Amino acid sequence: MSSKLVQSIDPRTFEAVELDVRSTTSAELDEVVAGALEAGEQLASANPRERADLLGSMASALQDDRSDIVGAADRETALGPARLHGELDRCIGQFGHLADVVVDGAYLEATIDHAGADQPDVRRLMVPVGMVAVFGASNFPLAFSVPGGDTASAIAVGCPVVVKAHPSHPQTCLLAVRALRRGAVAAGFSDRLVTLVFGESIGRALVGHEDVSAVGFTGSARAADALQRAIAARARPIPFYGELGSVNPLVVTSAAAAERGDEIARGLLDSFTLGNGQFCTKPGVSLVPEEHASRFVSVLRAGLAGREPGFLLNEAIKAAFVERTTSWRESARPWIGDENPHTAGTSVSAGVLVVDATDVQRDASLLDECFGPVTVVVRYGSLGDAISVLAAVPASLTATVHAGSGSDPDAVRLLAAVMPGAGRIVWNGYPTGVRVSWAMHHGGGSPAATNPQHTSVGATAVRRWLRPLALQGVPDALLPVALREANPLGVPRRVDGAMVPRP
Repeated sequence: MSSKLVQSIDPRTFEAVELDVRSTTSAELDEVVAGALEAGEQLASANPRERADLLGSMASALQDDRSDIVGAADRETALGPARLHGELDRCIGQFGHLADVVVDGAYLEATIDHAGADQPDVRRLMVPVGMVAVFGASNFPLAFSVPGGDTASAIAVGCPVVVKAHPSHPQTCLLAVRALRRGAVAAGFSDRLVTLVFGESIGRALVGHEDVSAVGFTGSARAADALQRAIAARARPIPFYGELGSVNPLVVTSAAAAERGDEIARGLLDSFTLGNGQFCTKPGVSLVPEEHASRFVSVLRAGLAGREPGFLLNEAIKAAFVERTTSWRESARPWIGDENPHTAGTSVSAGVLVVDATDVQRDASLLDECFGPVTVVVRYGSLGDAISVLAAVPASLTATVHAGSGSDPDAVRLLAAVMPGAGRIVWNGYPTGVRVSWAMHHGGGSPAATNPQHTSVGATAVRRWLRPLALQGVPDALLPVALREANPLGVPRRVDGAMVPRP
C-alpha cells in the first residue's frame, strides 16, 4: 500500500492542500540515510574554506528562493510576511556566521603535547560525530527548521543532515531543502548533504536508525520523551540535544517599578505577545512588587484593549491554550483580556493572569509554561517572597531582571536568585529575540533543554556535532591537517600547555 500524500494546512482557514510528496517509508529512510552517509564522506574531508563556501552557497540559494519560501511559510503558519522575512534574514546570517566559525578554526580545540623524556607525543582535536537528525520547531518554520541553526552548524563541522519535516509547515520544509540542496551542488558537493523525510511515525525510526549519530530537536516535552525512548532502545545510544520550552521569569525591583514601571509594562506586553506569544523565550511569569502592581496591571490592561486577536500555529496549540486560559478566567483570580472566544481559524486573544506570591506557593502549576500570548503577573510583598517564587520556577532558557538606575541592592539578590536556573540573563531588557553571535548561549537546564552545557544558537552550537579525538605517536604526515607541526591551516592551538595564536 502506498503512503499518504502530505497535507499543508492554513491555520487561518483550515484549508488543506495536498503536496506532491508522500510519507517516507522505512525502505526509503534506509536509502536517504545511505545517501547522506556517502555525501558526508566528502563533507568531512573538505577543508574549512570549502565548507565555508558551501555555507555561503546555501545562504545564496535561500536568498534566491526568498519569495516562494516566505509565501509558503506565511500560508502554513500565519506568522506574517514581515516576521518571516526577518526570520529568513536570520537564517542567511546564521550560515554566514558559522562560515566565519569554520574558517577561524578555534572550534577544533587543536592541542599538542610534544613528546618528553618519558612521555609520548599526544595531539587532540574535535572531529565530526557523523550523520545528524534534525527535528524543527512549529514556531520557527525557518530559523529552527530545515534551514535553521541545527542544520547549518552540523554542516559547518562536517556532518550530513536528515531533517524530519514538521507537519505544521511541510511545504516550507520542502522549498527550503530544495534551496539548500541546490546550493550544495553549486558549491561542488552532493545534494544529499541535506535530505528531508515526512510522516508521523518516521521520526522514531529516524532516531532509532543505527547510522544516525546525534539528534537536534526543538519542540514539546511529550514529543521529546517519545524520541528519547526510541534512542534508549538502540543498541548504541546517541546524544539527544533538545530544546523543550521555557517559562523565562521576568522580575522587576521596587526601584525599577518606581522609576519606569509604565515603560517596563509596555515592553513586557510587546514581549509576551510577540509572534502571538509563540517564542520559546517569551516571559511567561512576571514578578512585580505589590506596591506598584496596580499601576503596572492598569498599563497592561490599556495595552491589551487595543490589540486584535492573533493566529496560533495549529489547532492543537490553540486547544491547549484555550483549555489553560479558560480555567484561569474561571478561577477567582483577576484575569485581564477579552472574555469573548475567537473561533476564526486558530485565532485567540492575549491575556494576563494576576496572582499573589502566596497563590504560587499553593499552586505550583501557575508556573508551568502556557504557549501563546499570555503571561502570569505575580505580585510579591517582600524580596523574600520574590526569591521564593523564583526558586520554584522551572529552569529556563532566560531570566530577566529590571533594576533601578542607581544602587539597587534588591537587584543584586534577585540576580543571584535567577542565575542558577537560567541559560541567559537579560538585564533591563526583554528576552524575546536571540542574537546569533560568538558569545550567545541558547539553552538551559531541564525542562527547558536536555543538556545545559550546549546551545542551539551561536558559535558554540557546533560542539553538539563534534567529539574529541586524541592521537598518540601518529606520524606527522598521517595526522589531521590541523595537528600537523607546520600548522598549514593556520588555526590557533595550545602547544605544550601554552596558547599559540594563528601564524
